[in-house]
Amino acid sequence: MRHAETVTFGGSGLDRAGELRANPEALAAAGQHPDARSIVLWKGKPLIDTARPAQLLRVPMDHPILSEASVPPVFLGREEGAPRFAHDVSGWAPEDVDASALGGFLDPTEQRYPGLPDTHVFAELRRVMTWLSPRDAELAATAKAVMSWHDTHRFCARCGAASDVTHGGWQRTCPACGAHHFPRTDPVVIMLITHGNSVLVGRSPGWPEGMYSLLAGFVEPGETLEAAVRREVFEEVGVQVGPVGYLSSQPWPFPASLMFGCHGQATSTEITVDPSEIEDACWLTREEMADVFAGLRSDILPARKGAIAHFLIENWLADTLD
Repeated sequence: MRHAETVTFGGSGLDRAGELRANPEALAAAGQHPDARSIVLWKGKPLIDTARPAQLLRVPMDHPILSEASVPPVFLGREEGAPRFAHDVSGWAPEDVDASALGGFLDPTEQRYPGLPDTHVFAELRRVMTWLSPRDAELAATAKAVMSWHDTHRFCARCGAASDVTHGGWQRTCPACGAHHFPRTDPVVIMLITHGNSVLVGRSPGWPEGMYSLLAGFVEPGETLEAAVRREVFEEVGVQVGPVGYLSSQPWPFPASLMFGCHGQATSTEITVDPSEIEDACWLTREEMADVFAGLRSDILPARKGAIAHFLIENWLADTLD
């Protein structure tokens, strides 16, 4: 495995067992397998054990919490030969929920299901993603992305009829017109733009005060990754970019993106911020960025740990990009 694949949510070698998805009998048998387990999501938050080292919980298929699920489970694959599913129990209504925190940039709240140990909680994946093993992170990210897609694509885009969950959760089929719909993934470029010894960073409105990250943007139809990098950087900060290369990718299930990490060499340095795109941008030398990562700057905070932006900058500093 390339070092670039060790980014959070990177491939952990999960056997997704795609050959079983179109076989209802095989899926039913997998659900009855004595070693079958399910991970559980509540409003996109996975159920984890926060006792260090933190772990994504895998509950038996007859666990009482799964009775809260109102939609079919998603078949995630096999782990050491044992079937793995995901159930969404968002219909469950815990007490004392801070609705204002749900879905925020960083939801600090935790929800506990009655009867479970105190360390077993539903927690925001962005907050706990660096606590999890690569396998746990991949399972959680996959389940969250697919469940989020189901939540927003319950009706046929062709005729408007309510569609059915099929293929182990990896397809929706319209009973009225027969159309098939598949989980959506949006391509996004995120750019390590350098000029000599400096890197370009920016911040969006609403981010934690002082937090800066790499520039990013959605790839448009009919556009290459390289063209998207150059367009997005110019649109956001007015900087021209020459050569562009691919570095690494990261699934980002917030809600359904695939981040393409790219390196671009700037051919100009003057910054003209588009306030409709970002709030601020600046160039930081390698030495200045090293101070940011070391916590020696009070005015600038690094990109969130676990995000591909943090991964790319960290490896740029260490000269370990590959």
